[in-house]
Amino acid sequence: MRTRPGRTAALALPVALTLAACGAAAEEQAGAGSPDVTVLSSPAAEPSAPPETAEDFLGLAEKAMAEEPAWSFSVTGEEGLTLQGQKSAATYEGSLRRAAGRASLHSQGVSTSSKGTKKTEELYVVGDAGYLKEGSDGWKAVSPVDPEMRNKVEDPIAVVDEFRMYAQAADGEVKVTETDGGDTVELRVVSGEQKLSAVQDRAWAKKAKREFDPTAEQLRAAGVPVEDGQLTLSGLEEVLVLDATSYRIESHRLDFGFLIPYNGQDITFEQKVSEANQGPYQGKIELPADVR
Repeated sequence: MRTRPGRTAALALPVALTLAACGAAAEEQAGAGSPDVTVLSSPAAEPSAPPETAEDFLGLAEKAMAEEPAWSFSVTGEEGLTLQGQKSAATYEGSLRRAAGRASLHSQGVSTSSKGTKKTEELYVVGDAGYLKEGSDGWKAVSPVDPEMRNKVEDPIAVVDEFRMYAQAADGEVKVTETDGGDTVELRVVSGEQKLSAVQDRAWAKKAKREFDPTAEQLRAAGVPVEDGQLTLSGLEEVLVLDATSYRIESHRLDFGFLIPYNGQDITFEQKVSEANQGPYQGKIELPADVR
């Protein structure tokens, strides 16, 4: 069980401008006695086509999120293992600040185990540098590209690129739906129960597997043989919600699970993480003073 369920968030997208250009009619008045001047007006610009496909909306979201220097997100999560009706779980609550341009973020939060044990976690990432503080320990340098660190960071802005990969897949895996009476647009990827081996090449399945890997290592250390070829994806749903007018990211949610065969039964792994946009952040994201 990790602190995150352990991650520290970072997300993102911004507001896209609706392009509308109108040709202005130029009018010139002839002087007294001069011949009439023919007035020519510039042609009106073609109105931009409304977005229809997932990639249309993702492009607008990317532009919209870039209109502010940084964004704040709230993060909640839950992660757990269940065997024979006995569940071990942890919840996470935290906040994330993410720069819209350079990959800079600051996240902090607290995880609570099913026994009530609490653990704090704080993470800074600025460019290629990362620093993590867990509990009362001091800052330690970490690599932002390390798989474990990627699992600790929920990055809503990076989710835009991930959904692009989903949308560009051969089967076109992103469904676009208007919700809330047309006020929001949902981009959704869904999978039912199936063997992981059947979907292991899909980007969303690779993401779920990466999220599960630390728990798989803990299970192996405890004597549970976890083999990738035997895993079943019990289900997956990933949803990115955009404002239908501004195209800013409103929220992101990832919910999935795995079934791990063990002694004729299944150990159930479940994880759900959500990020909600709290609005623009005007502060500066930089490394803590004692590690600069």
